[in-house]
Amino acid sequence: MSGRTAATLAAASLALLLAGCASTVGGRAVSIYDNPFTVAGLPATSGPSGPREDAAASTLPVRGADGSAADVLATNAIDDITAFWHDEYPKVFTGDFRPVTDLVSWDPDIPAARSDTFCGDSTHGVVNAGYCTRDGSIGWDRTTLLPTLMDTFGPMAVVMVMAHEYGHAVQHDSGLAGDDDPVLVLEQQADCFAGAFMRHVAEGDAAHFTLNTSDGLNSVMAAMVAVRDTNPNDPESVHGSAFERVTAFQIGFTDGARSCTKIDEAEVEGRRAQLPQQFSTTGGNGETPVTESTVRQTVDSLQALFTLPDKPKVVFDGADTGCADARSTEPVSYCPSTNTIGVSMPQLIERGTPRGESPNDIAADVRGDFGAYVLVASRFTLAVQRVAGDSLTEAKTAVRAACLSGAWTAATATGRAGALKLSPGDLDEAVSGLLTDGLMASDVDGTTVPSGFARVDAFRSGVLGGQPACANRYG
Repeated sequence: MSGRTAATLAAASLALLLAGCASTVGGRAVSIYDNPFTVAGLPATSGPSGPREDAAASTLPVRGADGSAADVLATNAIDDITAFWHDEYPKVFTGDFRPVTDLVSWDPDIPAARSDTFCGDSTHGVVNAGYCTRDGSIGWDRTTLLPTLMDTFGPMAVVMVMAHEYGHAVQHDSGLAGDDDPVLVLEQQADCFAGAFMRHVAEGDAAHFTLNTSDGLNSVMAAMVAVRDTNPNDPESVHGSAFERVTAFQIGFTDGARSCTKIDEAEVEGRRAQLPQQFSTTGGNGETPVTESTVRQTVDSLQALFTLPDKPKVVFDGADTGCADARSTEPVSYCPSTNTIGVSMPQLIERGTPRGESPNDIAADVRGDFGAYVLVASRFTLAVQRVAGDSLTEAKTAVRAACLSGAWTAATATGRAGALKLSPGDLDEAVSGLLTDGLMASDVDGTTVPSGFARVDAFRSGVLGGQPACANRYG
């Protein structure tokens, strides 16, 4: 994000170890349309999430498998995904469903002379998972990628990855994927198909896995954030930002596999049209230090969009302002009785400073300056709700805050919010915050809704639909 005196602000970078996808498509977003405590019509549960203890291991043959935990997990996932598509395929496509039968597991550390092959090439040094259009096989690295995903995000992240790769097989065999389709479109379709399958698991219909709709689903979405495209100026960045990947996943989870077939080039470009896609300078990342000056710029930008009769006052001597009618929320608070935004600058600066991760990190805690500014925006939106006469202490307050923050975010991309300007990657920082602590989607006392899916869904509604969408959904 940029201003008159500040350079472009954007997201911190996290390296990709896995090629992923995503984008945005319309449809009735039901996840919190009627109830902030539901997830696409499902209750927000906190029950078990992961492999079923009583499920027998799959007997599908896998070339190169060594019986490791990663191999068992991936094979069981393929088994359940195959069963899902056996039933779902004829509802979406014409023709017969052809299951993937050629599965490959490898260790990338095995020397090239003794390594396995996948898609006709040596697997030496290949830290990835993929679908091969040449022979219709699916393969995975069992010693680096899958264990890293398991350790960082839990076993259901691996299940999601397998569902994504199987999605490529489905789009290829069905004819949905054309030779001229951009890779970005294909990747977004595959993540959408993964979302449809994970909904199947969340409904309790998978033989080997369960998935709760709070921390379990949050972890799956966090894994998608971690494997996003991190450098929009890189020609190889064709798989989607975190915002796009999560959006595609949510479309499939909410509206089912058929909705994924509507993702095409025109749809993708239409949803991307007003959002920045590349940095203006080679090698730029848009990051600038978070300061009192840039926070004031943010508040001025919000006022330019929402035009409140009395702009909230900003104080920088701490988030705890001694407010009589609201609790303090670090690092930014809003006090209704005094119409004041209190800021703890050291904590906000920490939130807005990139983590400085190594190139091989897989992490979903995406930090950067916009992550700080959108948090300020969410507290400003409480002032917007106060002026509108809305309650500031209920679940709907929290999702309205996220939605209105999304509307402001989109406005900064089109020049409707003063001098600040959205940059590539900014949305990813917002999504990361929504999945981690959720303060951006909380009421005046800092109480949020339990589902990260619901929080991101509300923010996405604001980004794609603006203030009218927020009024229609949460008014």
